[in-house]
Amino acid sequence: MLAEFKSHIENRFPFLKDSKLLIACSGGLDSIALSFLAKKLELDFALAHCNFKLRGRESDEDEQFVVDFCNKHTVKLFLKGFDTKKEMENQSGSIQMVARKLRYDWFQELLSTEGFDYVLTAHHTNDSLETFLINLSRGTGIEGLTGIPEQNSRILRPLLPFSRKQILEFAKGQNLVWREDSSNSETKYLRNKIRHQVVPELESLHPNFLMNFSNTQAKLKGTSSILQNTKKQLQSTLFKEVNGVIRISIKGLLSLQPLEPYLYLLLQEYGFTAWKDVSNLIHAESGKEVRSSTYRLLKDREYLILSVVPTTSNSISDFFIYKNDELVNKPLNLSIERVKRIGETNENILYADMDMLNYPLMLRKWNNGDYFYPLGMKGKKKLSKYFKDEKVDIIAKEVQWLLCSSGDIVWIIGKRADERFKVTPATKQIVKITWHN
Repeated sequence: MLAEFKSHIENRFPFLKDSKLLIACSGGLDSIALSFLAKKLELDFALAHCNFKLRGRESDEDEQFVVDFCNKHTVKLFLKGFDTKKEMENQSGSIQMVARKLRYDWFQELLSTEGFDYVLTAHHTNDSLETFLINLSRGTGIEGLTGIPEQNSRILRPLLPFSRKQILEFAKGQNLVWREDSSNSETKYLRNKIRHQVVPELESLHPNFLMNFSNTQAKLKGTSSILQNTKKQLQSTLFKEVNGVIRISIKGLLSLQPLEPYLYLLLQEYGFTAWKDVSNLIHAESGKEVRSSTYRLLKDREYLILSVVPTTSNSISDFFIYKNDELVNKPLNLSIERVKRIGETNENILYADMDMLNYPLMLRKWNNGDYFYPLGMKGKKKLSKYFKDEKVDIIAKEVQWLLCSSGDIVWIIGKRADERFKVTPATKQIVKITWHN
C-alpha cells in the first residue's frame, strides 16, 4: 500500500511535498496509518488531536496515546480539549455534528495561526460508502451520492481510494499500534448501524462490491461535474441580478424540459425543498411566493425573483429629518445642503423649494392608496399605477423609500420627484438632497 499511496500523492496531490500539513489524528487505525504513511513519504506535517471528553478515561487515554506516538516519531502535536456536552447547550444538532463543527473550526484556526497549508483527514472508501447510504436513505440528489469529496478547499482526504480492509492489512504488516474507539461498535448510531449491519450484507452480494462502488461513484462524480457546468451556463443565461435581487425568466425556464429536475438543479443551492410548490409558482399569479429558510422565490409577471429572506425588525418604520440636519445615515445615506442654484442632476439628487417643505420631513415606505404629482406632469397619480407603468417589481417596491412633507410625497427616492415642490423662478431657498446609494 505504501507504493500505491506514494503514486496516488504524486498523481493527485503533488503539491503536498512542498506544503506544511496538519493531520487530524484520533489515535485510531485510519489516522495512525495516514500519519505513518506521511512519515514514510517524508512530508512536512504535524498532528492535531481533539479530546471531546465524551468517554471519560478512555478519551484521556486516546490523547495520551497520540502524545506517545508523536514523541516516538518526533512529530509536533497540537492538542485541544472540548466540553462537548456543554457545547450541545449552545448549538443545535446531534452530538456528532456538534463535535464535527468544533473539530473543523479548530482546524481552520490552526491553518490561520500556525501557517499550515492543508489539513489531511483519514477518510477512506468505506467512509464514502457509508455517507452514500446515509444520504440515499434520507433522500438526495446526485450531489449527495458522490460521497465524501477528495478535496474541500484546504481539507484533503488522500486515503479515499483505499478501503478499510487495505488500511488494516497495511497497519498489521507494519506492526502499527492504534486505539479502538468503543463507541464505534455501538449500533445506536446510524453510521455504525450501516457499517456493521448493512455494508457486510452488500459486500456478500459480490466479491468486488467495494471496487464496483468506487467505480460507480467515480462516474457519478463525473456526471455531477457535467451538471455543475450545465448549471453555471444556464444560470448565466437565465439569472440576471438587478438591484441586489436575481430575476429569472419564466419563459426561459419553460423551455427546459422536464422542468422540475431543472428547477432542482438551478435552485437547490438556495435551500428550497418544496419542489412542487416551486414548480407551481411559475403558473401562479403575481405576488405568490415560496420560501426556504434563507431565500424566497416570488412570482412577478414574467419573472421569478430570487432574494434573501428579509430579516424581521422591531425598529420604527418611519424616520424623520429635521431642518438643520445635514447628514442622514438611517435608513438611507442622505446629504442635505442649501444651494443657490441647480447644478448637477441625476436620479439620486433632489432639488426642492425650501419654503414649500414642512419640517420635520419623513422617510417611510409606501402604502396602498399613496399618490403624488409626478414632476413634469399635470394631475396626480397613484404610486401603485406609477410602479406598474415603470415595471417596478414587487421586491423593489417593498424596499422603496419615500421622502414626505406633512404627509405629501416629495420624492420617490432615486426615481421621481413631485411637481408641487419643484424649484421655480419664484423660489428663494433651494435645498439639495443627495442619496448616496
